[in-house]
Amino acid sequence: MNDISPLTPAPVLPVLEALDILDIMRMLPHRYPLLMIDRVIDIHTGESATGIKNVSINEHYFAGHFPTKPVMPGVLIIEAMAQTAAVVVIHSMGGSAEGKLVYFMSIDEARFRKPVMPGDQLQLRVKKVQSRRNIWKFRGEGYVGDKLCAEAEFTAMIVDE
Repeated sequence: MNDISPLTPAPVLPVLEALDILDIMRMLPHRYPLLMIDRVIDIHTGESATGIKNVSINEHYFAGHFPTKPVMPGVLIIEAMAQTAAVVVIHSMGGSAEGKLVYFMSIDEARFRKPVMPGDQLQLRVKKVQSRRNIWKFRGEGYVGDKLCAEAEFTAMIVDE
């Protein structure tokens, strides 16, 4: 007989229903033209989430970013990842996050693997790597369907407005 006990299951993290654009606008100070996420789904409090960006030809940057072959700028994909991560941070802090801003401190290991085009739905999957006091580090990946388009690690600081 084997005396090995079964593995302890991982703790179940609370998952929220999707946040719509009005919820996001209450959490983030960003507005047009730099509010880069339309919805946030699969939120695991303080740990991870998936943001959704519906990419439209009407985005202001397509007028000048390769107008004959419009491509979403990679830095804006990373910004969308960071905004998704900011929602995770602000949500996890609850009321204590009101009136605070989240600023980039670093972007590391950024890779752009496939262009994101008008008509695509970009899924921004972010996962916390670590956090200490007001500094959070995340790993982000951007997908269109099942294709990885972009990835990066980024660190941000939460500060009073």
